Amino acid sequence: MTDQAQMLRNLVMKREQERTARLSNAGQRTAKLITVTSGKGGVGKSNFTLNFALALQSMGKKVLVFDADIGMANIDVLMGVTAEYNLYHLLRREKRIDEIIERGPGFLSFIAGGSGMSELFSLSQSDLNYFTEEIERIAGEMDYIIFDTGAGLSKENFNFIYSSDECLVVTTPEPTSITDAYALIKVVSSKGNDTAFKLIVNRAGDEREADQTADKIMMAAQRFLKVQISMLGYISEDRHVVQAVKKQVPFSIAFPNCTASREVQRIARSYMLVPASTESGTLTGIKGFMQKWLRRTK
Repeated sequence: MTDQAQMLRNLVMKREQERTARLSNAGQRTAKLITVTSGKGGVGKSNFTLNFALALQSMGKKVLVFDADIGMANIDVLMGVTAEYNLYHLLRREKRIDEIIERGPGFLSFIAGGSGMSELFSLSQSDLNYFTEEIERIAGEMDYIIFDTGAGLSKENFNFIYSSDECLVVTTPEPTSITDAYALIKVVSSKGNDTAFKLIVNRAGDEREADQTADKIMMAAQRFLKVQISMLGYISEDRHVVQAVKKQVPFSIAFPNCTASREVQRIARSYMLVPASTESGTLTGIKGFMQKWLRRTK
């Protein structure tokens, strides 16, 4: 009986050591946290997120897409995948984080938002600690965690933008899209946020139109907000994108050689070449994300 008790204690100790090692590794190597958002709906934000993630993955990076669109989560629909579990099951402690990660085309890892997204903003301190620990477990295995938020600047979207390392703002050349993208940047920057913004111009007629669109936002941000914003790239208007949406297959998989696919690959390469926007000592990683998050939700 004594031997069995000792064996049990040894097993418990071993599991605790493994858990500590996982969290320690997560602290040493943690994913870069990216929020993708837009000033208005209908600009192709989620489609960009999905194909951008696939492009990064094709270059050897480990990527997790987190569908953070409150009430309008659709990443799984774009991939033609039915998610068995989502964030709700994690927050209810019915599943561990590795059990709610689904696999899409190209074996892309993603977490469906579902009804759990709304609950994320009303968690107790104990539940937040649990959520943080679970995310840390997987962050140690990823290079990037990409949050696909809703359009516009709801409180929930603001929290994701404020807490992330970088924010990619998707716009189109349409005047309303440009105006709304600038308004989003204006509101976030006015709150003293230090998240770096990068622009993606979607559905551009050509490179010139993309540059002109980005220049309008960048110049206004520099002049009136004193905020430096860079353009990461653009994606041309491409009929293959619409065809892929109808097929519920990412366009970079359905039509790998189309213009949009080549351009999203170029954006991913450019992104990987750009030095990190965060400075030494800045709160980064999951712990930094949650500390910023808690400051905004109190």
